[in-house]
Amino acid sequence: MAPQLPQPQVRSNISKFLRSFLGITRILQIVFGAGLWITVAANKYEGSIHFVLFVAVLFWLLTLALFLITLLGKQDLVPLLGGERWLCTNLTHDVAAAALYLPAIGVMIYKTERNSYCNLDRYQHFCLYKVYLTAAVFACLCCLSYLLSVIYGGCRKSRGEQTLI
Repeated sequence: MAPQLPQPQVRSNISKFLRSFLGITRILQIVFGAGLWITVAANKYEGSIHFVLFVAVLFWLLTLALFLITLLGKQDLVPLLGGERWLCTNLTHDVAAAALYLPAIGVMIYKTERNSYCNLDRYQHFCLYKVYLTAAVFACLCCLSYLLSVIYGGCRKSRGEQTLI
């Protein structure tokens, strides 16, 4: 087992990760993902919105786990995926998230367009148009942040780097 790091070095590693490109994109992914699934889950939803909620919650939890493991510097303790494979693990996660957020965006845009009739000023009944529009924006922002992470991780992997920070 590795010796315990002195407290100031642990704090500097945490602040270094939080100021890094990946740390900032992970925070954005967590915030946008939470915004998406809270927006959807707080309102009545049906049908294909279940897929959007599944994608949002799944990748929110996985991203939160990756963020905390990297923040605490415990990548070496993750069996099969940690250590020298940690960059590839993060890259695989980001590619999968971006790939699944794309159809989720399509679902949200479709639902938004289907409810666009109730965007009129005189429409009096309850309508989910603004909810779906907000969720579509959050889904697009999530996908964009994952795509940025894919580009960043791909550049680092192509240079032969093994660490995230």
